[in-house]
Amino acid sequence: MLKIVLLGAPGSGKGTQGAELATRYGVPQIATGDLLREAVAEDTELGHAAKAAMDAGELVSDETVIAMIRDRLTEPDAENGFILDGFPRSLAQAEELDSLLTELDRPLQRVIHLQVDTEEIVQRLTDRGRGDDTEETIRNRLAVFADQTEPLVEYYESRGLLTPVNASGTIEDIQARIVEAIEAA
Repeated sequence: MLKIVLLGAPGSGKGTQGAELATRYGVPQIATGDLLREAVAEDTELGHAAKAAMDAGELVSDETVIAMIRDRLTEPDAENGFILDGFPRSLAQAEELDSLLTELDRPLQRVIHLQVDTEEIVQRLTDRGRGDDTEETIRNRLAVFADQTEPLVEYYESRGLLTPVNASGTIEDIQARIVEAIEAA
């Protein structure tokens, strides 16, 4: 049973590697962005709360995001494990996640910290050609990520769950490093 968090900056490969791992291990990849879009599209109560925040240009509250994660983790396909992609994003979310997983009796197995040089990330994100991926916005997003994530690195490191993985190179090389980290756990 695989129960992991993929932690990494925007452009570190969480989405790509999460999808590969989901296929390999037969567990769902759970990304909060996808959950938010689905909840809004399905017009759920949580979707309404998320849409109101997004429409106001605010971050969706931890309470709403945790509720979405709770709902998703209790679906049948997540019974045998999950890959959390880009969640938690803050220390408060990590603590809430720990409480939830304790309640569900599904503690985390490992937190994989995908590490990539800042200049490589800037190059990756500018190369993908999205309109909002200017060098300035990318560097700002990376600074915000660094501020929010440093406490998570310390939090999971202190619990013996954090494994740094070099996320430079080919998709296959990175995947092999992640699988090695998972299977060594």
